[in-house]
Amino acid sequence: MTTEQAPSKLLSGLSAFPLTPTDAAGHLQSDVLCRFLENIQAAGADSIGLLGSTGGYAYLNRDERQRAVRVAVECVGGKTPIIVGVGALRTDEAQTLARDAKAAGADGLLLAPISYTPLTDEEVFEHFAAVAEAGGLPLCIYNNPSTTKFAFSDDLIARVARLPNVAAVKMPLPGNGDLRGEMERLRGMTPDGFAVGYSGDWGAADALMAGCDAWYSVAAGLLPVPALALTRAAQAGDHVEAARIDAAFQPLWDLFKMFGSFRVMYVMADVLGLARIEPPRPILPLSREVHSQVERALQNLKDVGLIAL
Repeated sequence: MTTEQAPSKLLSGLSAFPLTPTDAAGHLQSDVLCRFLENIQAAGADSIGLLGSTGGYAYLNRDERQRAVRVAVECVGGKTPIIVGVGALRTDEAQTLARDAKAAGADGLLLAPISYTPLTDEEVFEHFAAVAEAGGLPLCIYNNPSTTKFAFSDDLIARVARLPNVAAVKMPLPGNGDLRGEMERLRGMTPDGFAVGYSGDWGAADALMAGCDAWYSVAAGLLPVPALALTRAAQAGDHVEAARIDAAFQPLWDLFKMFGSFRVMYVMADVLGLARIEPPRPILPLSREVHSQVERALQNLKDVGLIAL
């Protein structure tokens, strides 16, 4: 991270999360990853979320994760900030991954508390304290209970937010739909400048219009142009345009919710002509029937002029 790059700027706007393309043996396909990243950079996304859940970080070993960061920095480093996921089962492994990311030139870190044994709040706090110190970069709390099975309480977010280097939180969409209330509550409990962002692409328009700092977007990993158009319309307070774009995305959001965005993104890469890759086993490719549904969802975006097929 350059000295001019403030954490609040780094962890705001549209963060695009690409797939990490690998072959059947789990080896990175560098040329395909660079293609994804160059598209994100050319679109003007505010950051790249490398090795997030969409990037399949949990299925990659340290060597492949190191290689992915090096490729990303060589491809777009200095043009688009790169936030790297460093989640691991063991604290010492996550610390090593954080140091690796910094050494390779990452701008920020993203950390989820993944574990086999359910974690306590104190265990998560100590884990974040150790990894944030080791990484020495702005770190975003990854609150993703659907995959980690650990849900951060407001009090724990507030406590972790006071650790050195912790600068943001990536939240799931609230079950009660009260985005504005949740943001106000979290901002009242965390230090000034602490950024509150959201994942869950189908709620992005609402979250952005409610005033969140960042949209951590799955779809933007392959569709950065329309995702950025939605982001900028919402940031500008143009609710009509934001709603129009969100409505065009709706068939895709429905597929994300039905089959999981991770699986759908692999089909999207094929339909868009970007790559023919498969998810890491044991995740299985989706059926041809779903492939046709994805084609129709993308055609919907094309019909309103948001993408070209």
